[in-house]
Amino acid sequence: MSSEKRSAPDNFSSHQLVKRQRSDANLNSSNAIAVVNGTAQNGALIQSVPRTSGLQAPVMELSGHSGEVYACRFDPTGNYIASGSMDRNILLWRTYGDCENYGQLTGHKGAILDLHWSRDTRTLFSASADMSLASWDVETGQRIRRHVGHEDVINCMDLSKRGEEIAVTGSDDGSVAIWDPRQKEAVAYLETDYPITAVAMSEAGNEIYSGSIDNDIRVWDLRKQSVAYSLLGHTDTITSLQVSPDSQHLLSNSHDSTVRTWDIRPFAPANRQVKMYDGAPTGMDKNLFRASWDKEGKRIVAGGGDRTVVVWDVGTGKLLYKLPGHKGAVNDVRFSPSESTIVLSGSSDQKLMLGELGK
Repeated sequence: MSSEKRSAPDNFSSHQLVKRQRSDANLNSSNAIAVVNGTAQNGALIQSVPRTSGLQAPVMELSGHSGEVYACRFDPTGNYIASGSMDRNILLWRTYGDCENYGQLTGHKGAILDLHWSRDTRTLFSASADMSLASWDVETGQRIRRHVGHEDVINCMDLSKRGEEIAVTGSDDGSVAIWDPRQKEAVAYLETDYPITAVAMSEAGNEIYSGSIDNDIRVWDLRKQSVAYSLLGHTDTITSLQVSPDSQHLLSNSHDSTVRTWDIRPFAPANRQVKMYDGAPTGMDKNLFRASWDKEGKRIVAGGGDRTVVVWDVGTGKLLYKLPGHKGAVNDVRFSPSESTIVLSGSSDQKLMLGELGK
């Protein structure tokens, strides 16, 4: 399924969804809305700015969830999207064309708080408030396995980048669990005294990074299953962690309304903080706002409580874009792995948005 995906069966289709349209839009029955600066005439979109992506319009709004959207992810090809929500459903979307919803994965008994695609795009993993990690066959829509062992909400997860497929999860029970997706039970647990709110794996798979409500980032030596060192500086709960594409830096977001980068090379200086980025305030919402890298590691994006999507230049720290459009807190944001001018966002307004940036 690298470039073409088999058609989903009839019982695994978007007819399960309530299609929603804006009353002021001249649209067909799709639940994706094209938003442009121009006007619509006879169904044609008037483009007022140079296009920089393969999206149908500069901004596409995707509707279908009936609860807050907490997680959204492109598959590794950039052609497909998965989104998870308070409504306990995972929706699957096409990135291009009408951004149609082509599937719905159901079975979790709590909110979907994080999602990750497997490297071969055939499997989707979901972390839920129902205390379980699940794996799904996205071709059939069937759940492959339900992984249990955590004793509280699972807030976050990550997958290994190479070698044998390993999943890690972080929970309010204070533990980071390590999973072999072929087994129902965890391989090991890394225990802490505080709820785990963010987790990431190093590219080599020998280190795990965890963030917590105690404001600290712990770096675990997976072979010793102990903390090698900590990254200190945030002054509130860590809400997301992600390793850079070149594996040399860690990106963190926090309720202290700062996004930071850290040097995670083996022989880095004792003060590992590289840069701090401002402009994505937490506000009154205390959701686990996420930040992420583009595929070149040159730009980072974050959402926040002020309903905007913020993009920075990694090297200079300059704020490049502050994008409006959502009507609720922006909980998750991702760059497309195939086109770095495309940004995906999921919000408490129950919508997802695809937008294109300038070159």
